[in-house]
Amino acid sequence: MRLSTKGEYASRAMLELSRRYQKGPVHSRQISEAQEIPPRFLEQILLLLKRAGYLKSRKGQKGGYVLARPPEEINVAEIIRVMDGPLAPIDCVSVMAHETCPMENTCGLRWLWKDVRDAVAEILEKTTFADLAARHHPAVLHEAGLPPESPRRGASRLPKPGGSRSERTGGRR
Repeated sequence: MRLSTKGEYASRAMLELSRRYQKGPVHSRQISEAQEIPPRFLEQILLLLKRAGYLKSRKGQKGGYVLARPPEEINVAEIIRVMDGPLAPIDCVSVMAHETCPMENTCGLRWLWKDVRDAVAEILEKTTFADLAARHHPAVLHEAGLPPESPRRGASRLPKPGGSRSERTGGRR
């Protein structure tokens, strides 16, 4: 699975709407500012999410977007699949877009890619946007001893693949 910018921004927009759930419609400008998503790109994403049945919208001065279902009923995997397609890292192990490979029965790596697909799917399918909204809330972050999070792209706490040797090995040689 490769998370596209569209998939990331859609997830961030859904998180923002989940945080504001039951507080009335949220204007796209508010989502854009809160999550630092380019407004024109966000509008395209919101339209896709609306067409897929995840959002409802109202026009007018007090208009905006609301979740079509409670955030407890929407998991992250659903949104990623709408934006980016299957979660499988390669097509021969995809459940939703399986493509036959000439080495399918003899490939020594197929089981690995299937395990990766299953692990990613399990995490994303069990994580709802209500879970993320609860974890994103400043009071929850403070209780956990974590600094407030920035929605900026690439602000992961994990070391980047291929980083320095000490990052990859935790200082061990």
